[in-house]
Amino acid sequence: MADEKRLSARRKHTLKGCMLLVATNLLDAESHVKVGEREKFLEDKVPPLEVPYSKDELMELCQKLHEQIDISEEERYSIEFKLNMVLNEVRDLNIKIVDLRGKFKRPRLKKVRMSADAMLKALLGSKHTVNMDLRANLKQVKKEVKEEDKQLRDVGDWRKNIEDKSDRKKMFDS
Repeated sequence: MADEKRLSARRKHTLKGCMLLVATNLLDAESHVKVGEREKFLEDKVPPLEVPYSKDELMELCQKLHEQIDISEEERYSIEFKLNMVLNEVRDLNIKIVDLRGKFKRPRLKKVRMSADAMLKALLGSKHTVNMDLRANLKQVKKEVKEEDKQLRDVGDWRKNIEDKSDRKKMFDS
């Protein structure tokens, strides 16, 4: 079954050849389209050059072209100057950022075992003494034992009470 799905070497070779032929045709067609687009663009943007036959007309044409070149060079120079100013400003700001980062090195934090009292003392300073021992701040209540509760506790063992009651029953029976 695996042999049936495999292509023979000859079939693979012919398929590769066909694919290459189609790809070259597509590339040729694409290059012809690009050449046509370029010619159309140049016709639209660049007017046809009318070469005058007299020397004076040629000189006048050269002067016009030089003026246009000067204008475009001035624009290019001004844009380039502005770009360089912006790039220098960005570079200076980056240097300032790096300098600020370098000044404030972050120390490595270490784990510190500290009691709550010591931590508050470190934060608030030695003026404030705060006691974090919460159990010391709790009110202590003394337990008063009431007389009634004492009598109830002294009733004693329930078996003795039952024996006392059984003696009474015997008294009535006899």
